Amino acid sequence: MTPRCFVLGHPVAHSRSPLIHGSWLAEHGLAGSYERVDVAPPDLAAFVTRLRAGEFTGGNVTVPHKEAMLGLVDHATDAARAIGAVNTLWREGERICGDNTDVSGFLAHLDATAPGWDRRVGTALVLGSGGAARGIAFGLKGRGIGRIILVNRSRDRADELASTLGKSVEAADWAQRDALVSEADLVVNTTALGMHGQPPLEIDLAHLRPGTIVDDIVYVPLKTPLLIEAERRGGVPVDGLGMLLHQAVPGFARWFGVTPAVTPALRAKLEADILGH
Repeated sequence: MTPRCFVLGHPVAHSRSPLIHGSWLAEHGLAGSYERVDVAPPDLAAFVTRLRAGEFTGGNVTVPHKEAMLGLVDHATDAARAIGAVNTLWREGERICGDNTDVSGFLAHLDATAPGWDRRVGTALVLGSGGAARGIAFGLKGRGIGRIILVNRSRDRADELASTLGKSVEAADWAQRDALVSEADLVVNTTALGMHGQPPLEIDLAHLRPGTIVDDIVYVPLKTPLLIEAERRGGVPVDGLGMLLHQAVPGFARWFGVTPAVTPALRAKLEADILGH
């Protein structure tokens, strides 16, 4: 049976995942398909029933379904459970399995852009305390980062996440973010602030030390104001597009049996699509 895969969200028309997976299918000459499926939250359980019945081989999950999907799968990986969200699905017989590859995608892109980063990062400053922050802090902790500081506009959420993640993770007030930049070897924006159509991310990088890595998981625009300012001050900018590309690799390998590569040509194709070329 020809594999039929999907990206599931609501809305989902903006997703670039079909372009990524479609490019890999063509590159490797594989039979299969990858499509957008728009499912409203009340219909999510019914969609899982369709998946269990064999309508699809597997797929990706995007907002707003990542957290809800964790409670609907039959088996979740350690990463998915620790992060509290699922972004990759596949079938094993009638069982639905879920994983979270956002963390591995984030780390793989950091590895590719700033090789050896984890050997020189002692303190990481993470902006935000939502699902993305949870996953990224979990990933940084797994790489042995000794101090991870969470700052969020709602301090309660930062405190709660720090308590959940435990040792080496702490919370600080949103008002402290500018001062904490001076202590960080890695700054990560996990919020939607600075994204096209969203309010700007207000942070002063005056105290950024040259060589500090600044990672923004936003990829529209490709180079956010945060990354432009970081580069101007001698920081090492890491954009969100690479994370999107790298998180897609494990799912494709599972569904289609080939492990694809994130190439400059594929990145250029995504960049052109984002820029509307």
